[in-house]
Amino acid sequence: MFAECDITIDRCDCITPFGDGSATWRALCEGRSNLRMEPLLGHGDGDTVPISLFGHMEPVTPPRWMRHVRQTLAPVTGAEWGRSKTPIFISSSNFGVDSLFYYRHEQRLEQLPYAVPHDSVEQIRRELGWSRNISLFSHACVSAHIAILAASAALEAGAEKALVASYDFISPFVAGGFHSLKILNGALPRPFHAGETGSIALGEGAGYLILKKGGRGLRIRSQSTWNEMHHFTANNPDGSGFENVVGPMMPMLSGRKLWIKGHGTGTLDAGRLEATSLERLFPQAPLTGWKGSIGHTLGSCGIVELAIAARAMEEGRVPGTVGSGAPFFAGNVVAETFDAASCDTALILSNAFGGAHAALALCHD
Repeated sequence: MFAECDITIDRCDCITPFGDGSATWRALCEGRSNLRMEPLLGHGDGDTVPISLFGHMEPVTPPRWMRHVRQTLAPVTGAEWGRSKTPIFISSSNFGVDSLFYYRHEQRLEQLPYAVPHDSVEQIRRELGWSRNISLFSHACVSAHIAILAASAALEAGAEKALVASYDFISPFVAGGFHSLKILNGALPRPFHAGETGSIALGEGAGYLILKKGGRGLRIRSQSTWNEMHHFTANNPDGSGFENVVGPMMPMLSGRKLWIKGHGTGTLDAGRLEATSLERLFPQAPLTGWKGSIGHTLGSCGIVELAIAARAMEEGRVPGTVGSGAPFFAGNVVAETFDAASCDTALILSNAFGGAHAALALCHD
């Protein structure tokens, strides 16, 4: 899917264990990491793996993520949201799967009202007083991008404003799944590092965007998705998916001075394919990625990292690839915070299992 658009970001923010979007941006600019070696299954059980958590994994009621989601979405409460002219689009990889895990494995009946996506979002809707025009999206790590595309389409169809929100929090079920693939292990991630082994970290986060047509502010000028449908988890080894997702955007990007926020999880094959493809397409554009600090916020990374990128665009300083270092897979990967005051565009990329890719262009004008 590809769309040229002119959508203004009216407001946006996110929350990570560092704090809000501004606090997270500052921490990244300072090269700090919030990753800690945590027991895989919570309760002190299981192998220790790198995760960025709000506190600890624990089966409390209401789930611990409710407080953080409520805090993040406090600026967008009330029944004016979720009407025909103000639709809401929610994305996540996990929704309330932690509650489903605790219900099934520890017989905690009180977790059941949060355990499936619809019920998880319904709890949030009630807490925030929203109306009912809400759509849910879940496609692994490109979930937020798909929600933004749907919100953009709603604006083109006559909506006055659209709210896009996302949240992902870690449970033993989620951490155990990635650990079984051996990519979440005892090593810290080094995004785009040309090493012998790869690893990822998981992170918790939430964020929101208020989108509208017209007005002043940062603009989303182009969006694209591409799905290779190559393998259950892997990308096509020729790297074509990384090029195909930005191919339709090239005319719009031509002549612009841009920097790139890559997906950059720390895995080897995907990291090499992403970095080398982007260097081939945009040899002068610095490439950075932040999952070596805040972890992989899964289906929410497209909004969490977009909110951080928006702050970087406003300040003209972009965090480098925290937690990594040379040798890199490509020469345009930047390890340290860099000056981007002269840049007019940020290319925001996310990738997902099976070769799903998403991209958007965030512009000053």
